Amino acid sequence: MARSPGAPTLILIPTPLEAQGLERAGGLGPGRGLVECAGFGPLTAAARCAGLIERLSPRRVLLLGIAGTLDPDALPVGTAQQAAEVLLDGIGAGEGPERLGPRAMGLPQWNPGEGALPLFDQLSLEGGGGRLLTVCAASANPTQALERRERFSAQAEDMEGFGVALACSLAGVPLTIVRGISNCAGERDTTRWRVQDALAAARRLALVTLEQEADGEGFPAP
Repeated sequence: MARSPGAPTLILIPTPLEAQGLERAGGLGPGRGLVECAGFGPLTAAARCAGLIERLSPRRVLLLGIAGTLDPDALPVGTAQQAAEVLLDGIGAGEGPERLGPRAMGLPQWNPGEGALPLFDQLSLEGGGGRLLTVCAASANPTQALERRERFSAQAEDMEGFGVALACSLAGVPLTIVRGISNCAGERDTTRWRVQDALAAARRLALVTLEQEADGEGFPAP
């Protein structure tokens, strides 16, 4: 889908909690883009993103929020990540190490045909580094988080990234995902989470991305 050079950047924030935390950290400032709520979870985020793309015709999309780290040494709590690719766990057959994803089953989530590549459970993003894993349900404990880390070689898990990436891919709109790391995946005691620190780190990284975009350089790698 062709996009006008003057089209806006669509900034998606999953939940009001994250939006409020970003504002407390200083916000993104005026004129950065059109800010909208993506909703919680991959299904709502995908549907919401697709509808907003259809209505607003953005040039690019930025997904901004929090995530849990699967690798605290490489990606500590309180830092932020701009991911290079996003993967999906939860579609296919089975559970845990025995799960078969769409690729293993030979069933793409979407096959456009006519020589185009089918979409399975892994999508590339604009710039960045590292892998983000999108899940339908967050890790219940450190053991499950470790199993996911080993199975996918991912550094963090979120619950919206792949849904937004799928919507953007189908619409031909570039996507960047910036996630602040609020907790270790599998830590269910939210009193131990550092949500505000994570959102402050995500805001700083997002502002670099948006400033580069305003200068016409596209979404950069960190």
